[in-house]
Amino acid sequence: MSDIWLRAFFLILVFAAVVFVVERFAGAFVGRRMESRAINKRLDLISQGVSRDHAMQLLRRSSSGIAESLPPILSGAVLRVEKLLIASGLTLQTGRLLMALLVAPLVLFLILVALVSASGGTLGPGRLLLLAVVAFMIGAGIPLLFLQVKAGRMRKKMQDQFPVALDVFVRGLRAGHPIASALDLLTVEMPDPIGSEFGLVVDEVTYGADLRDALSAMADRWDLDDMRMFVVSLSVQSETGGNLAEILENLSKVIRERAAMMMKVRALSSEGRMTAAMLTGLPVLAFVLLFLGNPAFYLDVADDPAFMPGFIGLGLLYAIGFYAIRKMIDLKV
Repeated sequence: MSDIWLRAFFLILVFAAVVFVVERFAGAFVGRRMESRAINKRLDLISQGVSRDHAMQLLRRSSSGIAESLPPILSGAVLRVEKLLIASGLTLQTGRLLMALLVAPLVLFLILVALVSASGGTLGPGRLLLLAVVAFMIGAGIPLLFLQVKAGRMRKKMQDQFPVALDVFVRGLRAGHPIASALDLLTVEMPDPIGSEFGLVVDEVTYGADLRDALSAMADRWDLDDMRMFVVSLSVQSETGGNLAEILENLSKVIRERAAMMMKVRALSSEGRMTAAMLTGLPVLAFVLLFLGNPAFYLDVADDPAFMPGFIGLGLLYAIGFYAIRKMIDLKV
C-alpha cells in the first residue's frame, strides 16, 4: 500500500474519531439541557438529595418578619421589597437579602469616603450627600432594578403557565384523580415557576396545612388575580358542590380571554411602557456610570452652595416623575 493510501486511511480514522467524540459531547450536553428543562427547581433539589421539608423552606420564600418591627413609614417599603424578592425566585433567605441590600450601600459609602480622603479631597456636606447617593444607587438601586426586571419576567411566565396548569388539572380530575393527586400531577408535568409553586402547595398539604390556605398563600406570594379566582372556585365548590372540572375549565377560558385582552392593552401601551422604562432606568445608570468614569465631574461642584438644594430638588422631581409614570402605565384589565 502506497504512502498516499496510508495517509488517506489515517485521515479518515482521525475524522471518524473526531466526529464520534463531538457527537458524544454534544449528545451529553443536549441530554443535560433537556433533562434540566424537563424538571422544575423543586424536583431538581429533591434529585440532588435535599429533603422535601428543606426544599420547601428554600422555595417558599416566606416573609422575614422584619417589617413588623419597623415604623409604619418604613414597614410598607420593606414589605414591597420582600414581595419583590419572593417574586424574583431567588432561593436565599429573605432576611439575608434584605440585610445585604442594607449593608451594601453603607459599605460602599465608607469605601468611597476613604478613597476621597486618601486622594486628599475635602468631605463637605455636598460631597457626603453625593457619595451617599452614589453608594445607594450602586448598592441598592441597581440590584433592586435587576430584581424588578427578574420578578416581572417570572410573574409574566407564571401568568402564561397558569391556564395550561388548569387544563392539566382538569384532565387529571376527569381521569378520576382526586384533587390532591391532580395537584401532584402538576408538580411533575409543569416547569418552573408554576411547577415548584404547586409542589410547595402539595408539600404544605402533606405536612398538615389546609388546601385552601396553601393555595391562598401561593396567590399572596405572587399577587395574581388568576390564582385568587382559582382559590375562590375551589372554596365555593367545596362548600356548595358541583362539577369542579367544568368550573375550572370555564375559569381557564375566562383567564385566556382576559390574557388576550391584556395583550391588546399592552400592545397599545407599549410605547408608553418603553418610555417609562427608559426614563426610569436611564438617569440612574447614566449618573452612576458618569460618576465612576469621571468622579471630578460631580465632586468639583459638590462644594458649591447651590449644589445641595439643587441636588435635593432634582431627586424630588425624579421621584414625582417616577410616581406619575407608574400611575400612567399601571393599567388594570
